Amino acid sequence: MPPSPSFLHHRHPLWSCGMRPFFLLAMLAAPLLLAWWSLALAAHWPLPPIAGGALVWHAHELILGFAMAAVAGFVLTALPEFTATAGARPQALQALVLLWLGARLGLVLSGWWGAPALWLAACAQVGLPLGLLAQLWPALRSPAGRAHQAFGWLLLALAGSSAGFYADALRGAPSLRWLHASLGLLMLLTVVAASRISMQILNRAIEQLRPGAPPYIARPPRRHLAALCIGLATVAEFFAPASHLAGWLALAASAAVLHLLTDWHVGAPLWRRRFTLLLYSMYLCMALGYAGLGLGALGLLDGALAAGRHLLTMGSVGLGIFIVIGIAGRAHVGRRPDPGPWLGLGGALLLLATAARVAAALGAAPTLWLAVASLGWCAAFALLLWRIAPGLWQARSDGQQGCAGVLPTAP
Repeated sequence: MPPSPSFLHHRHPLWSCGMRPFFLLAMLAAPLLLAWWSLALAAHWPLPPIAGGALVWHAHELILGFAMAAVAGFVLTALPEFTATAGARPQALQALVLLWLGARLGLVLSGWWGAPALWLAACAQVGLPLGLLAQLWPALRSPAGRAHQAFGWLLLALAGSSAGFYADALRGAPSLRWLHASLGLLMLLTVVAASRISMQILNRAIEQLRPGAPPYIARPPRRHLAALCIGLATVAEFFAPASHLAGWLALAASAAVLHLLTDWHVGAPLWRRRFTLLLYSMYLCMALGYAGLGLGALGLLDGALAAGRHLLTMGSVGLGIFIVIGIAGRAHVGRRPDPGPWLGLGGALLLLATAARVAAALGAAPTLWLAVASLGWCAAFALLLWRIAPGLWQARSDGQQGCAGVLPTAP
């Protein structure tokens, strides 16, 4: 039997599907970045001396590093599946991964090398969503792709927010507002993507637990209202941060997301299936996050801005990525869903970590709760790595190729 090719070779299984390299990068980045940040806070470990300071590096790497890797893996797998078009070729995947790595390296080195390293990071970070858009262009332009063009617009917007961040960083201006805008775009992408995922998961649960019951439908008017309110809140926060206008629009976004969740109240299946419960919790974290931003901007609760921000990042983004990798990371490598308790436990750890971080932001024993938040987050993604990473690295054993879904007889 011939030896397995090196992981750098385009024939290695790692490059057979768009999600494989990017989901691995996301799962590695999640615990490493937060562990580094936590050790810097608790034990004064050195952080990269980038323009804007340590908080900017922390937010940039979790939003445009960890989350962007997961977004890349999702769209490179889901859009070809939705539109029945070809996925990315191995050489294209390798180029996109190099862009992701170049952005990480350039930002870290910018504290020592200054503008040249920042230019490297800027070109790579802006180039990643543009490269994804170019790769997915045939899928988006196909007849079936017209229903999914929101993904293309959001990738273009993420490229724009990344360009804005680096334009401000290169001229020495505060750049955190662009990261907050990128977080708003991730919330919009979550609403768009989750509507497609949730209908499959919740209806499967209804079929199993309540045969003949009416199906769950992700109703476009409610989804569009939630997207509109989130978009308006993001724009208001960008141009008038911590203003009353931003506060009221954030509360409107919270109410719109809760309104979106009313479609989920279909009875027992929601509470007896781990993925439906975790998806519901993801939306609930989003609603609570915007409520926190609203209360903070209106000056009604000390620490609410930080609490709201972490509900959106750790709760909604973190949990959403955890769910997508937990589902797609097995189904699209030819493996059936994990029957064990590990993914449910990981989701519970993420919710614990989010609650602990909110408690710290609100001033309740911050040192203790920051430690609990860091340990919970890192443990959750370590579990995910353990259960998902081997399948992403190894060749399929079900006789199928690329990103094809799991066969009924898969192991």
